[in-house]
Amino acid sequence: MNRYFDFNATTPLLPEAREAWLRASERHWHNPSSLYRDAGIASQMLEAARERLAELFGVEAERVVFTSGATEANNMLFAAFAGQRTAISTIEHPSVREAARHWTRMSEFNAHGAMPDDAALVSVMAANNESGELLPWRELAARCREAGIPFHTDATQWIGKLAADFSGCDYVTGSAHKFGGPKGAGFLVLRDPDECIRLLRGGPQENGRRAGTENYPAIEAMVTALETVTASMTACQASGRDAFEHAMQASFEGLRIISAEVPRLWNTSLLVMPRHENLKWLTRLSRRGFSISTGSACSSGKEGSSVVVTALGASPEELRRVVRLSGGWETTKEDWLDLAAVFAEVGAELDAGGKG
Repeated sequence: MNRYFDFNATTPLLPEAREAWLRASERHWHNPSSLYRDAGIASQMLEAARERLAELFGVEAERVVFTSGATEANNMLFAAFAGQRTAISTIEHPSVREAARHWTRMSEFNAHGAMPDDAALVSVMAANNESGELLPWRELAARCREAGIPFHTDATQWIGKLAADFSGCDYVTGSAHKFGGPKGAGFLVLRDPDECIRLLRGGPQENGRRAGTENYPAIEAMVTALETVTASMTACQASGRDAFEHAMQASFEGLRIISAEVPRLWNTSLLVMPRHENLKWLTRLSRRGFSISTGSACSSGKEGSSVVVTALGASPEELRRVVRLSGGWETTKEDWLDLAAVFAEVGAELDAGGKG
């Protein structure tokens, strides 16, 4: 039984990615910037990984900058627009919201409404990490291109779950550990192969865009993970998640599913439980071996998650009853239904005032 339902926070390292990391660490651990033969081979392998990632995204390899993850990539991008006005959607991840707030004059807008026409950069995530809502990033990218405004999408939750052709975007960011790769690896896709923006200063790595010795083993594992999940992506569907939601609605009168009326990621369900605080649900399910979430791990206990969930339509009172479930590529319909059954058991215990 798969008892892990927090894939939107992080994913287990895929066996293929682990093997790729070990192989690269054993054979090509050398510094790619050094001049001897083995270092040159490591550099060639690094560039081959860049080309493979670019091909998956439909962009030129010269536009790809490897980073430590989406947080660094988002800060790198917004630092390049320091002091200028940027516009982000109302439901962005904290790594976008806080970067935009720190580096730029940030404004917010509804991604389904009117788009600002006076921003130096528009940023809208591809898929929301809380509700799984799919944002109209392709349409917005096209509108921005017509208006001459650079467009960025944080595709962290989209990548590995849905087809990832980002050829129409100026900037794209993502993180390996969201699709079965290792933590500490990510990327920024730039608007132009010759564009040079930098956050970390020092050596000339990444064509002068990101100082620091490249972590080739982690990069190889990241690209291998994405190749692996991309090959099996068509097998993923929402039937298990939908069966879970139907079972939950049958067990809990007054249950609300946030963003149920719009297209969502096949793996995500954001629920407002009709009674009892979310931490009680999380604690009791955890005792039974089920891992769930009350929202984004990057904003647990902070403003970020409540801002996003409120923008998605939850009231301040409902925020205390929100739980997030997110499955993975191997999570079956039976796993989802087992989770619903345990929810029903826990609900009966909570209603009776038991300790669980």
